[in-house]
Amino acid sequence: MTVSLKPLAALLPWRRSAPHADDLYDAIMAQTRLPIYYQRFGVPDTLEGRFTVLSLHLFAVLHRLKREGAAGAATAQALSDRFAADMETVLREVGVGDLSVPKKVRKLVAEGAGLLEGYERAVARGGEALQNAIADALPLDSEAARAVSAELTPYLNKTLQDLDSQPLEAIREGKVRFPEMGGT
Repeated sequence: MTVSLKPLAALLPWRRSAPHADDLYDAIMAQTRLPIYYQRFGVPDTLEGRFTVLSLHLFAVLHRLKREGAAGAATAQALSDRFAADMETVLREVGVGDLSVPKKVRKLVAEGAGLLEGYERAVARGGEALQNAIADALPLDSEAARAVSAELTPYLNKTLQDLDSQPLEAIREGKVRFPEMGGT
């Protein structure tokens, strides 16, 4: 008989439908914590700046999963659920009162969904649309946001391309690889 170290794990929806959603989310989070985004690319090292970098990576992975139909849908939903749970944890850690957490989580998730939809539309339009969408999401004045976006857009395009070449099963298991950026 084995004893689970996470007795409530079975109650969490993403663990049933996609058992590796935590691993995938952790891989995305590890990538978003790299100092290069904040030191070289110029994304503000704030909650808002980190949220933007997280949204770019979530978008890239969800974009890949979305094209896989039912095979990717469960993992995409589990990843989205994991993101919402993480936002709740972050809010509690920064001292948001218990009664307002659900409302603030809904707001953050809605903002995240809006960013992801904006990136999706921008990728479909092509041209400078993605660079503009990224600039609009950055918590910077417009000139600085354009400069940072000019750095992040080629990286995001390379990420989308790299994810296309990775096996779906590896991604679903959290064995996602992001492109090398140098200078980290």
